[in-house]
Order: sequence, then structure tokens, then C-alpha cells
Amino acid sequence: PHVKFVLATTDPQKIPMTILSRALRFNLRRLLPDQIMGQLGHLLEREGIDSEPAALERISRAADGSMRDGLSLLDQAIAFGGGKLADTDVATMLGSVDHEYIARLITALAELDGAAILAIVQELAAQSRDFETVLAELAEVLHRIGLVQLVPGYSDPERADWPSIELLAGTLSAEDVQLFYQIAIQGQRDLGLAPNPRTGLEMTLLRMLAFRPVQAGSGTAGSATSQGEPPEPDTTAGKSAARATAADTAQAGRAEGQSSPVPESAPGTGPVSPSSEASSGVGEQN
Repeated sequence: PHVKFVLATTDPQKIPMTILSRALRFNLRRLLPDQIMGQLGHLLEREGIDSEPAALERISRAADGSMRDGLSLLDQAIAFGGGKLADTDVATMLGSVDHEYIARLITALAELDGAAILAIVQELAAQSRDFETVLAELAEVLHRIGLVQLVPGYSDPERADWPSIELLAGTLSAEDVQLFYQIAIQGQRDLGLAPNPRTGLEMTLLRMLAFRPVQAGSGTAGSATSQGEPPEPDTTAGKSAARATAADTAQAGRAEGQSSPVPESAPGTGPVSPSSEASSGVGEQN
């Protein structure tokens, strides 16, 4: 009677109804990265394992609120680093992308610098970073930029790089942030359909440049309309209208039993030649 079974899971929807009907359910909230980082740091100190704060922070964020996942990642990182915890080793193990690269990508997008974007992708490829993670990190940062822009005074205690995000918020318009976010999550979803992941990432980033609204005075296609210059007249449409008017007039004349007058301005008609007058029976005077 003193025994109680406690079942913990991150997928409660998979628990059979036969168990749910016989158990009490407690929904536990996710732990904050700072809480996970504090517990992991305590364990490392007790075990005498050297660690870098940046590595602990990276693991704590990757744990996504689960202490169990954080402990598992910590064990893997220690084994990967040969008994110590270095940020470069953890980043390589997780395939994560430093915030520096995401910040540089957003800056290049704000400056419409396609060459810089491709150069950053080249650096990420040389480090064998996961390109799907790049798009996920980009969407996450854009989300936080949107919060800064549209929710005054908002601050996220989970992000150590928050000052950088606040700085980036001043480089993009709110409309561009929403557009880039939508393109990023769609590109992440379609990455598997691309010829290869790098092509998918590059095309997603270039799409952010291609779909930006045309600015007035930019000299690009459509700028003349943006500056208020009248469009070129459509002479083809004018000729078609003239022909239609002439046809309607002729049809009305036939309906009234009259000869069909030919408008002088009708296209394709000219002065009546003597030969044509003779053939029509008009002006047969010698």
C-alpha cells in the first residue's frame, strides 16, 4: 500500500485511455533554461568536470524545458568532448548555429546584400551545419524581433543574446519581418523537396530578397508607376476600339436600310480610288 507509480512522459497523447482512466494526471510546466543550466552546472561542479558557460547554455536551450533531455545531452556532450564540456564541441554535436551567423544573415537581408548571404551560407556549409536548423533559428529570431517591434517593453529572459535581437529590430520594417518569417517556415517545410539542402536554404534566402516590395525611386521594374509617371498609352487597344466603333456604326446603318458609312478615322481605310468607285456604281460620269 505504500507503493505509488509515477509515470512521466513528454508525449501524453500517446498514453492509452485504459491508463488515463485509472490515474491522476498532473501537467508539469517546462523548466526555464536558467533552471536547467543551474542544475547541470551543480552536477558538473560536483563531478569535477571542466565546462564552458556557453556550452551549458546551449545544452539548456536544446533541452527545451525537459531536465531529463538536458541530462541526456550533457552525458553525450561530455563523452563527445573527451571528458570536458566545450562550446565548440557541443555546437558540433547538436548541429546548432551560432547566433552570430543568424544576425549576419538578417543584416545582409536588410541591406539587400545577396553576395553576403551566399558567403555566410558557404561558411555554414564548411562547418557542416544543419541547414534546416539554420532556417529554424532564423524563424525564431525573426519571431523575437517581431515581439520587440510590436510589443513595447517586451523582454525574453531565456535569451542571453537579447541585446543583439533588440538591435536587429531596428534594421527591418515590421512588414519585412512578417514576410521573412513566413518564407523561413515555408522554406523549412519544403527543404526536403529541394535538389539538396544547401540549394533549398539559398533559394529560401534569395526569395526573401526577390519578394520585397519595390521602393519608389529604386530604379527597378515598376518604379515608374511608383513615382507617379503615367503609363505608356496602349495603341493596340485604341485601334481595337476604333474598329469596334466602325463595326457598330455599320451594323446600325444596315438595320435602318441605309448605306453603311465608313468613318474617316477608321483604321485600315483610305480615300476611295476611282476604280473602287466604278466597281461600286458610284460616280460613273465621263
